[in-house]
Amino acid sequence: MNDQQLLRYSRQIMLPEVGVEGQEVLLGSTMLLIGMGGLGAPTALYLAAAGVGHLIIADFDTVELSNLQRQVIHHTNDIGKLKVDSAKQKMQAINPTIKITSVSDLDENNLSKWLELCDIVLDGTDNFDTRFKINQACVASKKPLVSAAVIRFEGQLSVFKGYDASQPCYQCLYSTDGNSNENCTDNGILAPVAGMLGTMQALQALKVVLNLGEQLVGKLMIIDALDLTFRAVTISKDPDCPICQQN
Repeated sequence: MNDQQLLRYSRQIMLPEVGVEGQEVLLGSTMLLIGMGGLGAPTALYLAAAGVGHLIIADFDTVELSNLQRQVIHHTNDIGKLKVDSAKQKMQAINPTIKITSVSDLDENNLSKWLELCDIVLDGTDNFDTRFKINQACVASKKPLVSAAVIRFEGQLSVFKGYDASQPCYQCLYSTDGNSNENCTDNGILAPVAGMLGTMQALQALKVVLNLGEQLVGKLMIIDALDLTFRAVTISKDPDCPICQQN
């Protein structure tokens, strides 16, 4: 690291658990962030600021007025722009020294290609079908997955390493049958709840890459913002899971 980098990341480097070595790990890492909405917005900003060397951000959507209440990476003058373009501009303004790749055409046909480039995946999407596909690709590619979901006053967060013979994948927690695709469009959300889960998702990703503390592997954190309660439940590996049972 040069002198400017040492100064920029000095408050992280002074942490004994991180240090210069840990910061260099972050600078050498690549993370794939899928979804630049309510979760992806704070996640992208904090990971850029923290010095993740290469951030790949993926979203096909454009910025709408109704997004601005919670998707804090987008501003009023961004309405109509691709979310990845809007997000990249803000991330570069925070930290012009890292690499940011924007992807507006991510789908199941090219997902594995992008997974090959990254060390970890952060899922900030808002529907089960997409989450299942991301999970399946992560298991196949042996990439850790940090999954977050948020709606109304509620949030969930977990880290999945379903490629590990002893650990569950996302589909061990939710089967493909009987899950409704509830989202913020239909059910609403209080803005800071998305911020809470997004920053916690970024935190978990940094902890996984740096191998720090409790990483929520095999656990689901359930957050109720009305009561401000946090509850962690254990997730068991499903022996009949069609995605990770072979691992």
